Formats: sequence, structure tokens, C-alpha cells
Amino acid sequence: MNRSLDLLKCRPEITSALFFDSMSDDERFQNTTLRPVIKLQNDLFVAVFRNYVNKHKNVFYDLSIEKQMDYIDNAIHKDMKFRNSLKGMVIGQFTVEEYAFYITNSSALNKRMMNIVKERLFDNIQVLQKPEVLKAI
Repeated sequence: MNRSLDLLKCRPEITSALFFDSMSDDERFQNTTLRPVIKLQNDLFVAVFRNYVNKHKNVFYDLSIEKQMDYIDNAIHKDMKFRNSLKGMVIGQFTVEEYAFYITNSSALNKRMMNIVKERLFDNIQVLQKPEVLKAI
């Protein structure tokens, strides 16, 4: 059993990802590793965020879309426990080689990672509405 090959095989392909000789190693890592892993984990991120909202008294559901986006941003950038949980869901999908690269510049890569996760949750804002509201649609 080869963990690295298995992990790489199950990742979705991101056809829109562009690669240039001039791009930085961090940007290349973002497009070859972070984006596919985060796309793979999308449904898990939605479920985890729903649980987060539930544990925080469901106030998220009563906010305007703009305020919901602020809520997501604050949850990811200010709640370190939640942020670290999200990071773990991404890092746990790295190959050993990817992890070796990640630890060389984890601070900058964490920023990229959390911004992509935040954008993914923004893209799922319709799915993140109150469960009863979704049934009515």
C-alpha cells in the first residue's frame, strides 16, 4: 500500500489551475496541492462549519448574507481552535513530501490555505442556510 499514491489518486483535478515558470513555489504548491485537497474536503468543511454554527447557538442563520460572510471570515481568522481544526483537515491529506515542503513556509501557506477554505465556504453560502429553509426551496 502506498499512502502517497493513494492520496494523490483520490484528489479531484482542477482544470482551471494555471502553471507558469515564473510562479513562486508557494503558488505552485497552492495549485497542485492546496486547491485539490480543499476541493476534495469541501463536503466535510460544510459539515464542520454547520456543526460550528450549531455550537454557537445558530445565530449565523439569522444574519444577512453579507454578515454571514463576515461570520465565516471571523470564525476562520479569529477562532484559533476552529482554524486549527480546518488546517488539520487539509494537512492530513498531504503526502509526506508535501508536508516536508509545507513546513518550510507554513505561515504563508496557512494564509493561502485559510483564504481558499473561506472562499469555498462563501461559495457554499446557499447550502449553509437553515436546514428548514432548504426544504422549502
